[in-house]
Amino acid sequence: MRIAIASDHAAIELKAQLRDWLIEGGHEVADLGPEIAESVDYPDFGYRLASVVADGTAERGIALCGSGIGISMSVNRNPAVRCALVSEPLSARLAREHNDANCLALGARLTGVDMAKACVDAFLETEFAAGRHQRRVDKLSNPEI
Repeated sequence: MRIAIASDHAAIELKAQLRDWLIEGGHEVADLGPEIAESVDYPDFGYRLASVVADGTAERGIALCGSGIGISMSVNRNPAVRCALVSEPLSARLAREHNDANCLALGARLTGVDMAKACVDAFLETEFAAGRHQRRVDKLSNPEI
């Protein structure tokens, strides 16, 4: 799977651990930065991540910041992207199954690396159920439906 990953300075270590783990798992990973731990603005990296998911360059995206809140807000500004902020695998699975989430957000200051990996696993392994959920998901990108 083609996965894009981005963070702010607070999540740079978690980003590196997840990136390397995903590559070891056979995924193609685009690290959208940052590369060093200097202070950066999370919206810049959230917008960049949303763009590559929206245009199909990446099939899924992983967004990281200290809490996961700010970067998930910036990713969700793109109407083609559905980013779910999660802290455990059940929410990650349901975000895919019911909401067709194409991005996952995690908080590096709130989620340890093992839990983050479990969330990412659930996110990547779960298919969208469609059916009764499809109409609602369509409304996320087009409220006039």
